[in-house]
Amino acid sequence: MSTDTSSDVQVTFSDLALDKSLLKILDEIGYESPSPIQEKTIPLLLEGRDIIGQAQTGTGKTAAFALPLISNIDIKQKDPSLLVLAPTRELAIQVAEAFQKYATYMKGFHVLPVYGGSEYSGQIRSLKRGVHVVVGTPGRVMDHIRKGTLKLGNLTALVLDEADEMLRMGFIDDVEWILEQAPDERQIALFSATMPQQIRRIATKYLNDPEQVTIKTKTTTVNTIRQRFWPVSGVHKLDALTRILEAEDFDGMIIFVRTKNSTEELAEKLKARGYSAAPLNGDIAQNKRERTVNDLKRGNVDIVVATDVAARGLDVERISHVVNYDVPHDTESYVHRIGRTGRAGRQGDAILFVAPREKRMLSAIERATRQKIDMMELPSTEVINDKRIDKFKDRITDTLSKDANPIFTQLIEQYQQEHNIPAVEIAAALAQLLQGGNEFLLTNKPKRKQKSREDWDQDGGSRGRDRDRGRGREDRPRRERSERSERPPRKERQKDTELDEGMSRYRIEVGHDHQVKPGNIVGAIANEADIESRYIGRISIYDDHSTVDLPEGMPKELLYTLKKVWVSGQQLKISLDGQDNKSQTPGDSSKHSSDKKKTGKRHPVMPSDGGRGNDDNRGKLSLKKRARRR
Repeated sequence: MSTDTSSDVQVTFSDLALDKSLLKILDEIGYESPSPIQEKTIPLLLEGRDIIGQAQTGTGKTAAFALPLISNIDIKQKDPSLLVLAPTRELAIQVAEAFQKYATYMKGFHVLPVYGGSEYSGQIRSLKRGVHVVVGTPGRVMDHIRKGTLKLGNLTALVLDEADEMLRMGFIDDVEWILEQAPDERQIALFSATMPQQIRRIATKYLNDPEQVTIKTKTTTVNTIRQRFWPVSGVHKLDALTRILEAEDFDGMIIFVRTKNSTEELAEKLKARGYSAAPLNGDIAQNKRERTVNDLKRGNVDIVVATDVAARGLDVERISHVVNYDVPHDTESYVHRIGRTGRAGRQGDAILFVAPREKRMLSAIERATRQKIDMMELPSTEVINDKRIDKFKDRITDTLSKDANPIFTQLIEQYQQEHNIPAVEIAAALAQLLQGGNEFLLTNKPKRKQKSREDWDQDGGSRGRDRDRGRGREDRPRRERSERSERPPRKERQKDTELDEGMSRYRIEVGHDHQVKPGNIVGAIANEADIESRYIGRISIYDDHSTVDLPEGMPKELLYTLKKVWVSGQQLKISLDGQDNKSQTPGDSSKHSSDKKKTGKRHPVMPSDGGRGNDDNRGKLSLKKRARRR
């Protein structure tokens, strides 16, 4: 039986009989209406049906199977109720994070990602404590089943995500073996972008009277829209956005974010930086939303920060730019978003912010639109300063073209005669007065060279694609951590603490006493601050604290967020390290006197695994953090 998606009726998540706790979190994160595959798949999985979903990456299929299967889970059951098989460790982490996010308000819910490259011990401990959902790569799942650490006796549902990719990578025999270990009475959902013969054979053999859902993705984008993306890296997103706003010549702009709260927060931050901005989301009263749109049309507002639903059908002629500040949930949303510019044959610009872990969505968008999206460079200091100078001169010209108030002319002439100061110096003083305490031009700090598109695409591209059966990083020769050494001689210690140019040193309150590893620290900072591991410098771990080198000028709000991040059972409580770049902060000497030796070791962190280390990684850390907050 086959289902196609062509309904024009607007369906909401509340129409789909999902658990109330799921509806609450969906509203918070901005999921206001289901995508086509979610609309068709969720009711079938809630009924307990087996399904075959044919859909591309980026159509929202993770939520399509996660939401209904979470609704059906028995929280009281200790053994896994749901097993999700994914072809790569990156996808396994992504899916596990999605499950944890959706189940925020389900007390006692636990999900565990298992994959090659992370130690067995932590995964085994979690399985013994009890988890409801296991998301893993086939090889590692097989290993746990054979060891007896993963029991499938109480499994009620199994998902094969990106089945054709597992076939391409040679996992299909492993998948069949796992299916044979599962109970006879279990629900199966198989998702695949294509349906090669071997995938159809598995569906016929293991699925019970499956319902087929086929999603035909819209692939048309307007050719008058120039599409670019910027790789979110060491520079904070808001700082990057304001640089782009200064460099781009735009008339009206829509900035898309995921959540309603984000529209308010980002609009306020932009207004504080001198931009005329207003929020637009589903919680704002209709009459106020209409006023905001009219203000945008008339030029009273230049930037609208909006969610997808609030901007549906918005057609304003002066919108020259669309910025995807947050990556959309699916490819159709992307096409809809950028369609707000370049209308009626006009030229338009679309800019997409992409974090390293969102590369898959970028690839999905490029496949869906059948267009390569160019990487843009963040405007340089010279470009920004040239723009500021040009705007300053234009303001002078505009002011001179208007009828000047004679009182100011008289005051300047009077001041010049009284103080015998040239008019140009008086004008400069007035300009400085107008500028206030803000710097007019940016200082030209040394910066790291931006990666090319090819380098960015290849970065980490080979990770997660090993067979995951005895070939992961856990089977590579591992360097044992040496015993804690005595404090090195003074000269050696000073050399060890030298700062690289453009970096600042921060202290964090976690160390050897808490069994922390460099990978834990890198993962936590990279995950919360959206900083690539290559921008995280030296890490020195001591008994009860550590130091880490980060790019200069870290925003205050980012540091405030990092203060509250948990690593190895401790809050980071990050702060600038004192005493002239030494590895102690003021007042540290009393805490670390001669009777308690400081046993710091330097860890230059640029590992081949993207900074995850040999233990926990960003996704796993994020899951632990969220579970602890609940």
